[in-house]
Amino acid sequence: MAIEKDILSVNSITNKLGTRFIGKRVVVYPQLSSTMEIAKIAASKGVPEGTVIVAEQQTYGKGRLDRIWISPKGCISLSIILYPDIKHLPSLVMVTSVAIIRTIKKITGIKAGIKWPNDILINGKKVGGILIEGTIQHINVGYAVIGVGLNVDFNIKDYPEIEGIATTLSDEKGKYISRTDIIRTFLIEFEKLYLLANDTDIVYKEWRDNMDTIGKKVSAKSGDAVYEGIVKNVAEDGSLIIHTPDGETINFTAGDVTLIE
Repeated sequence: MAIEKDILSVNSITNKLGTRFIGKRVVVYPQLSSTMEIAKIAASKGVPEGTVIVAEQQTYGKGRLDRIWISPKGCISLSIILYPDIKHLPSLVMVTSVAIIRTIKKITGIKAGIKWPNDILINGKKVGGILIEGTIQHINVGYAVIGVGLNVDFNIKDYPEIEGIATTLSDEKGKYISRTDIIRTFLIEFEKLYLLANDTDIVYKEWRDNMDTIGKKVSAKSGDAVYEGIVKNVAEDGSLIIHTPDGETINFTAGDVTLIE
């Protein structure tokens, strides 16, 4: 554990970053309830695209379906503000997931995987998650905010409610990992992929190739509907293609997916 060595700052994140617009403007808070909420307020005021909100610690981070995301010091909690074309919305989770996968590999040498739709796993345990929220005005996107939570360097045993299902990069690597290095690399990789918006096939293929859920038996729930079957693939629109035991093919677009052992 080396949390004290890795105090996040605007200068440490942005100095010679080299991106065009992602991370050109970074705001770092010692503590926030949620980077997403601050980012959405900033986006509604029209701050520059690529603005990044970072918190040393979140007290009320959240994931999909309003679940609480535990994010103590030693976690990465950040949100990126974008103003994308509406046709690119389905690819945002792909861009973000692949950028995280690339970042983890570059900094730690560890191969992570994706659990559909937005979890990042190492050896079957959750190390990160993605949340995307925004507004649509008529046929245009008002804004999109990409929230990223990544477990980097804290004692997972201090949080028994997640100890059995989550991990950290430092634990997986067996040594201290710098959050600053992770954030800088992630912002660079994210911009590279985001700028491929008109060539989504490249992003889709890398996202699909890192999808751990393919080939697994799952239970997929959306509202009152529950589907069980084998995941055969993921579609370019981001949906999960499930083959049920009775031969039906389901394109599952939104909801909760649980792996069945």
